Amino acid sequence: MEKKKVILAFSGGLDTSYCAKYLSVTLGYEVYAVTVNTGGFSKEEEKELEKKAFNLGVKEYRCVDAQEDYYNSCVKYLIFGNVLKNNTYPLSVSAERTVQAQEIAKYAIETGVDAIAHGSTGAGNDQVRFDLIFQVMCPEMEIITPIRDMNLSREEEIEFLKNHGYEMEFHKAQYSVNKGLWGTSVGGKETLTSRNSLPETAFPSQIKETQSSELEIEFKNGEITAVNGEAFEHPVYAIQKVEELASAYGIGRDIHVGDTIVGIKGRVGFEAAAASVIIKAHHLLEKHTLSKYQQMMKSQLSDWYGNWLHEALFLDPVMRNIESFLTDSQKMVSGKVFVTLHPYRFVLNGIESDHDLMSDKFGSYGEANRAWTGEDVKGYTKIVSNSLNIYHQINSK
Repeated sequence: MEKKKVILAFSGGLDTSYCAKYLSVTLGYEVYAVTVNTGGFSKEEEKELEKKAFNLGVKEYRCVDAQEDYYNSCVKYLIFGNVLKNNTYPLSVSAERTVQAQEIAKYAIETGVDAIAHGSTGAGNDQVRFDLIFQVMCPEMEIITPIRDMNLSREEEIEFLKNHGYEMEFHKAQYSVNKGLWGTSVGGKETLTSRNSLPETAFPSQIKETQSSELEIEFKNGEITAVNGEAFEHPVYAIQKVEELASAYGIGRDIHVGDTIVGIKGRVGFEAAAASVIIKAHHLLEKHTLSKYQQMMKSQLSDWYGNWLHEALFLDPVMRNIESFLTDSQKMVSGKVFVTLHPYRFVLNGIESDHDLMSDKFGSYGEANRAWTGEDVKGYTKIVSNSLNIYHQINSK
């Protein structure tokens, strides 16, 4: 009798290692392990993951390089929208999981497997993100989640793997680190409290630079195209360059506190040097090149976009509607932004753009009025104040 086939979202950690062995040995599946690289793995690390997967007895292993697709389908709009969840978090993991789930679903459809499996627990957001994408993209496939369904402890997983002859580094790291193109999340005992901050050593990028340096970022239609005069064939590589330069200063570290999909408050540390600098640089360029009402509407729609992405609703068609608006808003967002990098912080110095609306042709704020007269302002103010005068005079008593 032919074995049933299952696609496993594989990260190489304890949970997905357990799933690989459990699915094949206990449930009798032919396991096809898939890792989706959204900027978290080097070529050497990919080879190690492949070796680990085959040692666990999988039938086939595949690593999908989704970095450019990740940017094209998601990160680009986070930049266009200057999206920071709760004015803090660049949605690093939220965006990654959405893209990873889609890539895994595509591969499951392509290979015609019977089921999809992931190693999420029942306590976090990722279980919803994976489940929801799978249910929408391949609703006929069974979703298997051993860690969640059996509520397994770490010790139970380790014992199972050892009993089946698999050895790995079972020592639990003091901090869990999830690295990707748009940021790295850091969790530890401190983030389980409301009081304590993460220590310096918890962050994977330690400070290497102490002397300030200048950074020039060039945008074309809202997309980053060059860094310090060096052009890149795709924005992914420009982002990686900014990350390399800014992370050396320990820039982009913070702790995000927010509402999880499952209804509880959550706290996670992160470092996102490139995301922090690029979003603020892009926002500054927009302040110079967009009208005030474009900025107001963008701000509102961007908040919704970030919230719905976080809440696993990326496939709702309204997200494509918002993306269309955001894309259209970037027609004039081109130019250079000048930044100074310092340890733990950065300073936005200014911009240069052919579309800069801060033109002295029309006047200089507080200095010169070249496009209107004092009489124009008197008449305008009289009209604008009419409704306020009526309200206050009638209700003065």
